[in-house]
Amino acid sequence: MIATQCAVPSVTTQSKRSRPTAAKQTRSLSMFVAMRLMTIPGVGPIAALTFKAAVDDPSRFKRSRTDGAHFGLTPRRFQSGEHDNPGRISKAGDRDVRATLYAAANALLMRTMAGSQIKSWGMRLMRTKGRRRAVVAVARKLAVLLHRMWIDGSEFRQESVGGTA
Repeated sequence: MIATQCAVPSVTTQSKRSRPTAAKQTRSLSMFVAMRLMTIPGVGPIAALTFKAAVDDPSRFKRSRTDGAHFGLTPRRFQSGEHDNPGRISKAGDRDVRATLYAAANALLMRTMAGSQIKSWGMRLMRTKGRRRAVVAVARKLAVLLHRMWIDGSEFRQESVGGTA
């Protein structure tokens, strides 16, 4: 009699196990968002999860363009009268996210073989402005793209550009 009671779990315990909790649902939603962000070439699990953890709530940014400025990937402006000199990047915000986006942009430009519009734009920029400036510009564009994909729930469309980069 005791052996049969131990072998068969009670109905209440079994129903509690099969019911998904709110924490499990948010964790699975978080993984779904991270998997969608990893469809961009160059963005791996570390970059996707770091970006997701830093932004936390995508609705706190009114526009996706402000996302790049939040992480310090836009140039400083030195303005006085008629002079408008763009300087180095502002380096505001989280340094780790900025470094991760830089590494993802570098991987996109240097290591991925698949062609995309972002890569061809970055390669054109690299020929005119240099490698480091191009990687920072692509990193800012990646931050904007990651935020927009997260808001819209859209997938990355890898449209190759006619011709080589």
